[in-house]
Amino acid sequence: MVVIMKRGTAQAEIDKLTNELIAKGVEVSPVVGTDLVILGLVGDTTKIDDNWLEANRNVERVQHISEPFKKANRMFHPEDTVVDVCGQKIGGKRLAVIAGPCSVESEEQICGIAQEVKELGANLLRGGAFKPRTSPYAFQGLKYQGLELLKKAKEKTGLPIVTEIMAPHDIEVFERDVDLIQVGARNMQNFDLLRELGHIRKPILLKRGLSATIEEWLMSAEYIMAGGNENVVLCERGIRTFETYTRNTLDLSAIPAVKKLSHLPVVVDPSHATGKWWMVESLARAAVAVGADGLIIEVHNDPANALCDGQQSIKPKVFGELMEQLRPIAQALGREL
Repeated sequence: MVVIMKRGTAQAEIDKLTNELIAKGVEVSPVVGTDLVILGLVGDTTKIDDNWLEANRNVERVQHISEPFKKANRMFHPEDTVVDVCGQKIGGKRLAVIAGPCSVESEEQICGIAQEVKELGANLLRGGAFKPRTSPYAFQGLKYQGLELLKKAKEKTGLPIVTEIMAPHDIEVFERDVDLIQVGARNMQNFDLLRELGHIRKPILLKRGLSATIEEWLMSAEYIMAGGNENVVLCERGIRTFETYTRNTLDLSAIPAVKKLSHLPVVVDPSHATGKWWMVESLARAAVAVGADGLIIEVHNDPANALCDGQQSIKPKVFGELMEQLRPIAQALGREL
């Protein structure tokens, strides 16, 4: 439910109504515009009588929100959210570029790639320390050793770290060592994990689930935001369809759809979406053109011998060429790279 106040309503009257609403058991999120103040009500609004609200001389009108997500809803937060990751913004005018290998393999590998992608224009470093794999026999990542190697790469390059968390018991370590905590597609509806991540203030990168609808994806963001952590970045990484030629089907239509429904920034992962390195450039260009706030690109110095997902990783040279291709597209949309 949204309560739209009349223009020129005194702050004292807004505060009075806010306190009355809180007393009825709902959370009130004010949205203050240049000429307008909107009170977004979160919680069990069935106890709030529309007639009681509309009888208040300071209330212009009451509007019900049909979508079940509230804090992620653009109606509650008309301005785009910009998430700050160690000084690097996601959601602003400048596009975020997160690059690095699928998995951390060695100190030489992660530090070398980090240095190269930074020089080519990346502003955040991705690298998997814990790897959720379909097969229990596949490489599962270096785990805590991988985190230590990511920290060394950060020391040498200054790039903030982006890596995936698997379980709630690792939150304390990730809160201390990781700059942007990634929740992978398989954990998008791990609600226990999402609730716990809502209690910290580190930014969260929430990937869309394998077969998740846009509403389910936003509801997962709501789990985190309901706990108090509103630093959420959404990531479209392809969904499972009947098509098997690509690893997944990249849903580019999700970007403008989410932009209409929500204020949260959205980035695109064309590497996981396709599973084919030669498609990454085309879909990265398309993602920027359709309004994405950033990209996650898998870059590996030796894809043929990568321990994980080498077939979807591009080499640093190709990454550099892609960055040059993206600049005029970003510029045409009034954005920077």
